[in-house]
Amino acid sequence: MKYLPVLNRHDFEVAVNQLENSALALALIDLDHFKEINDSLGHAAGDSVLRSLERTLGGSLPENAIVGRIGGDEYAAAIPDSTAESALILLEEIRNHFSSNNVSSAVPRKIQLSVGIAAKPPHAKTIADLMRCADEAMYRAKREGRSRVAIYVEDKMTLKSNFYPKAQLERLSKLSNATGRTEASLLREALETLLVKYKDEL
Repeated sequence: MKYLPVLNRHDFEVAVNQLENSALALALIDLDHFKEINDSLGHAAGDSVLRSLERTLGGSLPENAIVGRIGGDEYAAAIPDSTAESALILLEEIRNHFSSNNVSSAVPRKIQLSVGIAAKPPHAKTIADLMRCADEAMYRAKREGRSRVAIYVEDKMTLKSNFYPKAQLERLSKLSNATGRTEASLLREALETLLVKYKDEL
């Protein structure tokens, strides 16, 4: 089986910047509580976790994807000609697979991932903005409880939360935690159901 190479940050940025005029989705992937692994089990164990994640990413992403290690335990994957929704499905499969298996005999516990996704279009027009949007989505995934994939939510979409009662937003948050899905994906499902229900009115 052929595995995608994992580029360093500089080479990743060079490769992705060549796609400035192309549509693509970008995912930022971060290991949850990785410092605790290094501190409690040692750097050799931490390195085995990183190698396992790189193998999972390199073997699971499409052949045209670009994968890079852009920080200590932070990775990025650019997927040309992909929407944010398609990338979410793909990265959720990867997150679930990686988090459900012991990565090595040196690490006797499951390792979780937080992932943020943005796409160009509609979230950004430049690669720099795309990176920023994906980064914001990743940190939102961490704020919402970690071990999940989140799509970037524009400020103008966030403002819509003002139209929902607090009780409904709290129930949405509980549903998100119970299902392991992001709030945005649940709202998109609800909107699609609504549009199907009233399709004759459109």
